[in-house]
Amino acid sequence: MKIVIPTNTKKGLDDKIAEHFGRSKTYTFLNENSEVIDIIDNTSEHSGGQGLPPELMKKHGADVLLCRGLGPKAINLCKELGIDVYVYQAETVREIFKLWQNKEIKKADVKNVCENHQI
Repeated sequence: MKIVIPTNTKKGLDDKIAEHFGRSKTYTFLNENSEVIDIIDNTSEHSGGQGLPPELMKKHGADVLLCRGLGPKAINLCKELGIDVYVYQAETVREIFKLWQNKEIKKADVKNVCENHQI
């Protein structure tokens, strides 16, 4: 299982979580043991590239997305791609991973979207 967290640098577990997953500079991938297995640049259309962020994450094998916020379209696309989404206002990769690992975060749905992205 691959867990992806939007970040803005390549500091691994100590990196801060990006405020909005689609505009993050990087995506940090972890395995179930909280080991960093990959950190990729955000090459989606939000960063001048191609494709949507969930498509980029799935291309790199993401099964779970842990983030601070995203919109309803992104939640729906993640669901279509088979990526489970969890939203929590944690500060670091390590913090949100531990909360998820301990089942302290519930799965997100369109009720959990960013206020700026409400339908």
